Amino acid sequence: MSQSFHDQSTVGDTRAADGPSGIWPMLREAVRGTPIDFTTAPVGRAVIMLAVPMVVEMAMESIFAVADVFWVAHLGANAVATVGLTESMLTMIYTVAMGLSIGATALVARRMGEGDAAGAARAAGQSIILGILLAAAIAGICAPAAPALLRVMGATPDVIDTGATFTRIMLGGNITIVMLFLLNAVFRGSGDAAIAMRVLVLGNALNIVLGPCFIFGLGPFPEMGVAGAATATNIGRGTAVLYQLAVLVGGKGRVRLHLRDLRLDLSIMKAVLRLSGSGTIQILIGTASYVGLVRIISIFGSAALAGYTIGIRIIIFALLPAYGISNAAATMVGQNLGAGKPDRAESAVWTATRYNMIFLGVIGLIFLAGADAITGLFSTDPAVQPFASSCLRIVSLGFVFYAAGMVLTQSFNGAGDTWTPTVINLFVFWLWELPLAWWLSVSLDLGARGVFIALTIAYSSLAVVSALLFRRGKWKDKKV
Repeated sequence: MSQSFHDQSTVGDTRAADGPSGIWPMLREAVRGTPIDFTTAPVGRAVIMLAVPMVVEMAMESIFAVADVFWVAHLGANAVATVGLTESMLTMIYTVAMGLSIGATALVARRMGEGDAAGAARAAGQSIILGILLAAAIAGICAPAAPALLRVMGATPDVIDTGATFTRIMLGGNITIVMLFLLNAVFRGSGDAAIAMRVLVLGNALNIVLGPCFIFGLGPFPEMGVAGAATATNIGRGTAVLYQLAVLVGGKGRVRLHLRDLRLDLSIMKAVLRLSGSGTIQILIGTASYVGLVRIISIFGSAALAGYTIGIRIIIFALLPAYGISNAAATMVGQNLGAGKPDRAESAVWTATRYNMIFLGVIGLIFLAGADAITGLFSTDPAVQPFASSCLRIVSLGFVFYAAGMVLTQSFNGAGDTWTPTVINLFVFWLWELPLAWWLSVSLDLGARGVFIALTIAYSSLAVVSALLFRRGKWKDKKV
């Protein structure tokens, strides 16, 4: 079926979404989680109903990072550097969590599209078992080695003295990260995007309130310094996970989890391992490249590293909501392929792509115009802020391209075609971005700015390659 048909179909569906009731009532319905059938509702309406709560959900996830660095910045460059180095290590945990999420979303969405809610619950249960085992292994190995890991990442002795406890708490409590991502993937795959949103609102509210209390010792709380940020974050995320489990077990969503779903089922576990394993490799290739970038940045001193940390946290704040739109596309693809409607799935992807490009394009313009003012909210250190502003301005130049790449790669995942974006990430981030970053920053003597330029070029390359492969349509035939 031609692309022009899909574009016309999408336009028609989007008009239907704006129907007699108007856009604002529909946005309210999306936030409330009004039930609709994502395999039959107009495409534009269905994408919006999924995307709105997912955007809010991802915005809430990004606030975890921004809230921490906002308060920690008041403790000095060493404290901010600690958060930056620890976050680069946590990317490996995010990799596990996001890899599991890819598998969970694909399986749950496909089963829901087929009308098999019990099968969706079994897929969720097997994903939970796998997540718990992996989180326990990471905590047992990495938390005791926190000082050594910081040293490997290039931390100075002062940074290690300041931040070892922060790093140990974050690595030891990684199960809150893994389960938060994983269980929200179950909600997203089933179409319960509003529940996933509420979970993150709860976790963030606790983190924002408790953060300064534990960091600065407000009222009855102990003054823990940078370690207080880790404590507050884990309490917030942990409480959110308990809420997720209560909803799943209580049957308040489209998927209800029973004890029998937590018994090992080898056939389903095999599917979970296949999708989550390749998904984890895919994310690992992408996120581990950030570790390489941090290692290059650390060559240029603590000020450059602190500036990069502030800049990239603000960028993540913008990109995570955009992932919400991408996740909406993944759910639409999974459910509509399950319902035997591949052309409708493709139409939804192009609709979500346009929405995402508009969203991130606007954010990019804001960052270009207001970089100094925005980064000044986090640090006024004359050695740090120029790096933070430069990072924000340069990387935002690639936002429009990356918006398209995000949706397209997530759509492959929603179809269960996890190897295509894996190969894309390998090419773009390892064979292209990292060598380019080293060449620009070291060989051409551009310093930290060379790394920022490499990020922008890599984002643009991702979009072009993803679009070319998506148009081939092989993802439509993937079975999960």
